[in-house]
Amino acid sequence: MLQPYFIGRRPDRAGAFRIGREAVTHAPETVTHTVKRLFGQSLFASNLDAILLRKTAVVVAFHRIQDNIDPSDGLTVERGTFERYCQFFQRHFRVVSLPDLVSNLEAGRTPNRELVITFDDGYRDNVEYAAPVLEKLSLPASFFLVTQWVGTDVVPFWDEARNVRHPFMNWDQVRSLHRKGFDIGGHTRTHVDLGKVLPATAQEETLGSRLDLERELGRGVGSFAYPFGGRDNITDANREAVKAAGFRCCCSDFGGTVNAGTDPFHVPRIPISSWYPSPHQFGFDVALGRSV
Repeated sequence: MLQPYFIGRRPDRAGAFRIGREAVTHAPETVTHTVKRLFGQSLFASNLDAILLRKTAVVVAFHRIQDNIDPSDGLTVERGTFERYCQFFQRHFRVVSLPDLVSNLEAGRTPNRELVITFDDGYRDNVEYAAPVLEKLSLPASFFLVTQWVGTDVVPFWDEARNVRHPFMNWDQVRSLHRKGFDIGGHTRTHVDLGKVLPATAQEETLGSRLDLERELGRGVGSFAYPFGGRDNITDANREAVKAAGFRCCCSDFGGTVNAGTDPFHVPRIPISSWYPSPHQFGFDVALGRSV
């Protein structure tokens, strides 16, 4: 069985992932969450977001979309919650594809309330549950795949630690997403931590993932998100390897927004989990610059 690539201490992802210093797991809505949700509803109802988010774009990252979530699972969003998020995005932002956002950044154009939807790792539920919602609402999205996990029974260490298995897409499903107009991007070949490996390994993992995708899809691939997504999960040298591999962008996953002058190889993303039990709490934090 294939295993995810890591060196030394495994990144802290078993049962939770981190936004800043906060470990995220599923939990009932707290008083703080309720207050933020209510303030977020007022903020967006009054159109103050149009002022606060002017000259800003947002990129969000999902992992799994499914129901019957274990309370310790910090990577999964319930199907109904995901649809509510998509409706919120459609109502309050200009949802665009990642390639379109990157083109704007390359041309030096100032962001203006764009939002990009992305998914990491290539879980099969993205095809089964997320894609139909996106199609129904005519929303673009990017799917970042670990190419040597596609069509396999690999169990990443964060799932192994919880004694669960969530299947990954096969190549027919990947090609189906591509035919429907969704952007397919690289996430390395084996989910390697680009903050720990040497540039030679990074080159094999990044260039290899692009070549794998282009061979299966029959066309060029330009989007990339590095695994784990933290500040320390990619070195400067390995970010250069992403550029050398022929990608147009490199996305993180520790929060933050896109602003005028953002480097396409430093695109910040905001991970969506139960840390944001409602879209309006998410909107509150983003509008007030609290998403990092």
